[in-house]
Amino acid sequence: MTSGSGDVLFSPSVKSVQIRRGSRARFEANDWPSQISPELAEFIAAQTSFFLSTASAQGQPYIQHRGGPPGFLRVLDDETLAFADFRGNRQFITLGNLAENPKAFLFLIDYAQRRRIKLWGEARAVEDDPALLESLRPADYKAIPEQAIVFRLKAWDVNCQQHIPQRFEAKDVAAALAVRDRRIAALEEEVARLTLGQK
Repeated sequence: MTSGSGDVLFSPSVKSVQIRRGSRARFEANDWPSQISPELAEFIAAQTSFFLSTASAQGQPYIQHRGGPPGFLRVLDDETLAFADFRGNRQFITLGNLAENPKAFLFLIDYAQRRRIKLWGEARAVEDDPALLESLRPADYKAIPEQAIVFRLKAWDVNCQQHIPQRFEAKDVAAALAVRDRRIAALEEEVARLTLGQK
């Protein structure tokens, strides 16, 4: 843990609101982790999407969804994440924001397990490192990577499950239904066999 990582989460203005609303004492003794634990690394490796938030130098916020196969968001070391940034809508708002303001935020949510993780840090676009970009390119994924985004972690936190709707990936639902359908078919065959045996 890094001393003062709570200051990354809570600005003086936020602390003032916490004091006014009576919740400041709950957070004063806490320090938030600034390194990627094995459990966090496992959670990250399973994700197929996340949200990346940046802001311009003037503070204009922007949030962008990023998606790919499991593992496309990579843990490089205990305080660094990176991903291949695929060709998109050509607005380049994220890249423009990072060029003048490196502060960034990642929001990861697993609807099936009703877990969400918030990561504060700084990010940069890397456009001139083909080896890095190739190492981040997911195997057998057709999207075209244009640059790498490298995220240096400052602090992270786990949100409670409250108000997270439980949702499942279509492929997971299809797999569960296939298992059910095979079981139903086997039972129907057994019923038919027993029925024939009684005649």
